[in-house]
Amino acid sequence: MDIIISNSSDVPIYEQIKEQIKNKIVSNELKAGDKLPSIRILAKNLRVSVITTKNAYLELEKEGYVETITAKGTYVAFKNESLIREEQLQRIDGLIETAVRIAKISSIEKGELEEILNIYYEEE
Repeated sequence: MDIIISNSSDVPIYEQIKEQIKNKIVSNELKAGDKLPSIRILAKNLRVSVITTKNAYLELEKEGYVETITAKGTYVAFKNESLIREEQLQRIDGLIETAVRIAKISSIEKGELEEILNIYYEEE
């Protein structure tokens, strides 16, 4: 599993791992029922502490993205797609709210903000 860790980021490593796995689940790169690497193997591959990967998996489990079966491993949970979509829309809503607030404080017009959004949207 490709996960890129940034040691210079302000985001804790376990959070970076969690978010990247979550993004793989949301984008359907990881599908319901797929087995994740063991905590030890992932820690070894990423060259991080086992506690760090354990924390990432625990957070993913709390949020309902994975489930751990004792003595079998951790798997992508069967999660309602509309629930995942709603969570993503809430995330986007918060980010857009922040962008609009910054734009208003900086006297950036709505059209300029839309243009920026269009540029990023077209890059994908």
